[in-house]
Amino acid sequence: MELNIGESLKYQRETHGLSQSQLAKQTGLKQQMISWWEAGKGLPNIEFCIRLADFYEITLDELVGRKI
Repeated sequence: MELNIGESLKYQRETHGLSQSQLAKQTGLKQQMISWWEAGKGLPNIEFCIRLADFYEITLDELVGRKI
């Protein structure tokens, strides 16, 4: 099973009506990091995943688009 984590991160951000800049300001993450992850150029570490999942009030599985 192949996950496209970048697409899932972008989906969650857009579903919550946020720009990359707004998400960065509200979570303390860097906009450049968010852009990099969404473009599939890198993956966030687990700390950042937890921060984003908590921010969106979703599970880590939901954050990365994993379906069980």
